[in-house]
Amino acid sequence: MTCRAGAHAIALHPGDLLQASDFPQAARGSLGRFAASLRAILGHGAGAGGASPAIDLHAHFFPQAYLNALAEEGPPPHFPLDMSNPDAPTVARGSYRLTLDRSYWDVEARVKRMDAAGVTVHALSLTSPMVHWAGPERGARLARLYNDAVEEAHTAFPGRFVGCAALPVQDPTLALAELNRVAGRRSIRGVYLPTNTGAGELSDKKLFPIYQRCEALGLPLLLHPATVIGAQRLEPFYLGNLLGNPFDTAVAAAHFVFGGVLDRFPRLEIVLPHGGGALPALWGRLQHGQGVRPETQGAAQRPFGDYLRRFHYDTIAHAPEILKYWIGLVGADRIVLGSDYCFDMGYERPRQIVGQLGLSAKDREKIFAGNAARLLRL
Repeated sequence: MTCRAGAHAIALHPGDLLQASDFPQAARGSLGRFAASLRAILGHGAGAGGASPAIDLHAHFFPQAYLNALAEEGPPPHFPLDMSNPDAPTVARGSYRLTLDRSYWDVEARVKRMDAAGVTVHALSLTSPMVHWAGPERGARLARLYNDAVEEAHTAFPGRFVGCAALPVQDPTLALAELNRVAGRRSIRGVYLPTNTGAGELSDKKLFPIYQRCEALGLPLLLHPATVIGAQRLEPFYLGNLLGNPFDTAVAAAHFVFGGVLDRFPRLEIVLPHGGGALPALWGRLQHGQGVRPETQGAAQRPFGDYLRRFHYDTIAHAPEILKYWIGLVGADRIVLGSDYCFDMGYERPRQIVGQLGLSAKDREKIFAGNAARLLRL
């Protein structure tokens, strides 16, 4: 089986076969009870060789209804979608080419690939182009299509899929209405936001009612880069992704801190993708700036480093050394498993990097599933 992205093909090899038909019910309480309950449901080891369960918090999903809507009404300029072959929708822009594998929208095909990768649960999320690029009403329609498709996936495989709601953040009133529409669904366990709205930053006070509602509902925010900074200079060499994405994540994190979001909403949980992007390398510079630059005076109540544990970070760092350093700083309880399913810039076997860190069994279990189960209230 392969998942194609750009000029690359990701081969998925046989791995730990995991079945968990009642996983949401099993994943309550402490990590120990969670793992023990899931293994009891399986009737034998949680996977080949007794592998522990794994929850992937960075797993993308393009529902068929969403793709059809883009094709019928027209996609955004930065996502020129060709649906002439409905079995292989393709995005081609300059040298970039992405052919969507069937498992992007076919949940039965996806479950087989999850089994091969040793992943129990996908927390489904809509990646670029998301919905914030469209006019408010169209963005709201696309969000509804996506969120309802997540509900369908969860209903078909309740132990394998939950999801993060898409919201039309270009219109905070419509975004809040959509959040309230899906609030309480067992399928919706988080909210997925771009790292900026295209027209503004996530520290915009117009978004505060959304944050307040998410905090009240216990729904974490999960971010993904979009319309990244420096786009013109980053066109060569795929740098818009290689550098633009991680830097835009760091910019978003800085806005959450300096924009007062974390101080205003102390119980709001936020997950940063790609191992925190550029933040692991730059947080010290940001903190130094608080002491010497008048622009940052009074912008946050505490030193920048004190906010690092307010975020969670996925494992997509592509360097065990970086991930190990970050765990040493923020703790294993702030790290969650991610694959970037199923792009070539992600992991085909997301558990592998965790096994390279020399962690205790307890910390590995936290990263594989325990932290995500707590965040998503499974």
